[in-house]
Amino acid sequence: HGVYLKYVGLSLVSYGGYSYLTTAADAGAIVGSSEAGAEVSSSLLSFAGRSIFAYSCFVNGTIAVLFKLRRGMSLIGKNRIRGTIPMWSYIIWAPFHLPTIAYTYLHALKDSNKKTNGKSKVPVASEVLPGWWVGGRYGHLLDKDWAGTIDLTVEFPEMCINRTEKYMLVASWDGVPPSPELLEEAATFAAEARKRGDVMIHCAHGRGRSTTVMCAALVKAGEVSTWEEAIKVIQKGRPVCKLNGMMRMALTEWQTTYVDGKKGV
Repeated sequence: HGVYLKYVGLSLVSYGGYSYLTTAADAGAIVGSSEAGAEVSSSLLSFAGRSIFAYSCFVNGTIAVLFKLRRGMSLIGKNRIRGTIPMWSYIIWAPFHLPTIAYTYLHALKDSNKKTNGKSKVPVASEVLPGWWVGGRYGHLLDKDWAGTIDLTVEFPEMCINRTEKYMLVASWDGVPPSPELLEEAATFAAEARKRGDVMIHCAHGRGRSTTVMCAALVKAGEVSTWEEAIKVIQKGRPVCKLNGMMRMALTEWQTTYVDGKKGV
């Protein structure tokens, strides 16, 4: 899935910045400076800049590799009980967190400014069937109480935690689906929570990861028979929802193992 290319791009841009400053520093060393103080100051700034770019290159390159391997989500340090992200994570993984936060905010802002018949074209969350909500990281703005919340993000703290009875973290990189085993666990959680009230399933933008789990949840709850039916229902309530190839494969394997494989048992 192409999402990891964002981090490949950030890594390459950072490397470009590092190379430029290194070349400039080498050229400055050859030319020299008539003022010792100015030379020391310039050297320190150059060193700081090169260090930042080099670290950003390393971090974002590492994240891109982890995306492809579908591994390492726990390295971000998100708490599985409360959905919080510790301060050390923001410091160590700053080159990952900062652009991700900025991109998601701007993406949500763009969505909220698209108007159709006076309503947001892409709301923070959508009720795709009575009591079943798919959304992004800003779903807390609905100011609702939830019987259950399933959080698919690695990259953001859970904002609905104080308004939800039960919380489940299924940490997944953007664009990468949970395994069939985790899909079954999440679907079961959602179906049980729906018996008590509304359920929120969210990722960053409310498009892919959350849709994948919602498909399994609707089948598990008996709302539809297959995930293929589920995606059609979901897209009627939230047209921006979509599944990439990996998500479709995960859902097909989940359905084969946990739904079709248990028929008649």
